Amino acid sequence: MRPRIVQDEGQLGFYWATSTGAPTSLQALVADDEEPDRLVATHLEAIDDALIIAAERFGEVLGGGRRPTADEREDLLELHRTLDRLCFEYAAALESTGLSAELRAGKIIGTAALFSIRARQPLGLLGPAPFDGELDDPGLGVVGGFGDMQQVDPSAPWKGGRWVVRTEAGQRYPLTLSMMMYDSSGVNKESARNEHLDALRSVVASAQSANADPMAVTCALDWLVYDWLMAHRDGPDSAEIVFPKGYEAAAEVIVSAAAASVAARATFDPGLAGVATR
Repeated sequence: MRPRIVQDEGQLGFYWATSTGAPTSLQALVADDEEPDRLVATHLEAIDDALIIAAERFGEVLGGGRRPTADEREDLLELHRTLDRLCFEYAAALESTGLSAELRAGKIIGTAALFSIRARQPLGLLGPAPFDGELDDPGLGVVGGFGDMQQVDPSAPWKGGRWVVRTEAGQRYPLTLSMMMYDSSGVNKESARNEHLDALRSVVASAQSANADPMAVTCALDWLVYDWLMAHRDGPDSAEIVFPKGYEAAAEVIVSAAAASVAARATFDPGLAGVATR
């Protein structure tokens, strides 16, 4: 018998079971399977199915249309932890098998990461964005200046960074990649996308540094991933992620960044304990 996916009716997400029925993880299965690529592909499609169920059940809450009820808060907690685990398992299986994340993987894992962030938001489980409380408050009207990707601390790349508007007078105003893509003039969109991806790669590469603080890593990754995903949705009311032509390789960045966020949070979230070591 082959390993199988277990998902009861009404269950958020799924888990893998061995041929004998014992719960296991995708990365454990691919280590000894003769067709690991089939398991990885099945896992990805099952995540996609889980996202459809989650959207039907929590779409209004995840979209910010209303606050969750007390019962829904517990469900949102389960939803984010389940999606986090499944995203990490997928990335870990890719790494152990040498497979790469293709475009469809970036879309599905990207949507799962967006759902996780949106599920944690009303629960108060998102940390501060980079430079939180340090930027100037923009007034009404058009703001003139230059968009910069600024690091929190160049000597500690795991702290990440964010886009800011730097004015000639020295003010720094908050900026997002979406604003640069759709609400700003004179923006080199290709350069902005490349800088954003470089910032993500930098945090992921330094996340395992001996002096890296897991909470700071989490905040850095969550903000950069969220900013990228919100700028690359199929539409203003859609959670489907699209990748511009020529940016197919960005899918692998999103998959690795989502997994690195889970690994960092697993060090202090009891509900994710052990996820990164299974």
